[in-house]
Amino acid sequence: MAPAKKFTFVCGQDDFLVDRLGRERFEAMAAGVPDEFSREVISGFAANADEVGTAVRRFIEAVRTMPMFGGRHIVWFKDVNFLADSQTGKAEATLDLVAAMQEVLEKVDPAETSVLMTAAPVDRRRVFFKWCEKNADFATAGGEAAGSPDALAAIAIAEARSLGVRFGPGAVELLVARVGASSRLVVEEVRKLASYAAGPDPAAGGGAPPPAIEESHVAELTPNTAEGDFFETSEAFFSGDLQWTLDALRRHFFAGGDARPLIAALQNGNRILIQLRALADAGQVRLRARGVDGLGAAAGAWASAYGEAAGEKSSYNVFTQNPYYIGKLVGESRPPSLRRLIDNQAELIAAFEEIIRRPREQEDVLRDMAVRCLAVANA
Repeated sequence: MAPAKKFTFVCGQDDFLVDRLGRERFEAMAAGVPDEFSREVISGFAANADEVGTAVRRFIEAVRTMPMFGGRHIVWFKDVNFLADSQTGKAEATLDLVAAMQEVLEKVDPAETSVLMTAAPVDRRRVFFKWCEKNADFATAGGEAAGSPDALAAIAIAEARSLGVRFGPGAVELLVARVGASSRLVVEEVRKLASYAAGPDPAAGGGAPPPAIEESHVAELTPNTAEGDFFETSEAFFSGDLQWTLDALRRHFFAGGDARPLIAALQNGNRILIQLRALADAGQVRLRARGVDGLGAAAGAWASAYGEAAGEKSSYNVFTQNPYYIGKLVGESRPPSLRRLIDNQAELIAAFEEIIRRPREQEDVLRDMAVRCLAVANA
């Protein structure tokens, strides 16, 4: 039987996820130590080498100090940020302090002192990190891809499952796109949406499936904190629905929105549709409701045309786009003709030039542009 590890080390690139997992570990440790004076939490957050010294000395002192009334005690060294690839983390004084900390951890008696350290972000190349991997009860939170859309979607799905709900089609993708790269916001939004989806009586009886967070719930309740794609206006415009587009524009400007980033978002979407329409007209792909068939094969044939940037995510490269985003652009029906899409791009450029001349009439400029693009498309 392998000997017990001397301490617990939780790390990752996302401080929120690391802190959440660390708190779970701390509460599990604290369950066996009823005396609250035997639990000590020390902040490891440091802005410079001097603050690192203060934090490490407090931690070492806490580990070496036994409780007044005896028994086992717990020390949680939390929010450690000086193990990162940063100026403070690479300072010679910091490296010496980390070495001193390692010497103390090597001598910890886990029967008397339970030590938990949570650190984010971390430099995996450091000697101390590699030593912790071998000698600690080691755990990572969020994985290497923390902050990526797939990682955030996995967090959202796991949180929903723990709350007794599930995601309907397209809901988790829209949630991640709206919230951006913040795992903290993803978790909080899932909790809010779960409460809404469950309704006044969250208990599902008779073997019914758990309540679902639908895409419409996310669209209605989750703000676009990522502020990247201006979802309602973009979706309305590319759906070809003129009245919806005009209503969305009114709401956008009523909330204090600006025209220029909105034009950029519309140009990006229209640019992707131009590429899809050209591929479809050439028989390289097949457009269907909310999706595209054959895009992978087309990428194999044409991705090299993008040169050195072929593998980089860009609104200029259709082959680097998220399938969910492409499906939203394509919508329920086939996109307009290639000529109409090219005309749309010209209208967007003209609108940008017009708001420079009429900066106080941005909403009017975009409303006129929408009418010219969509009234012709719907004629």
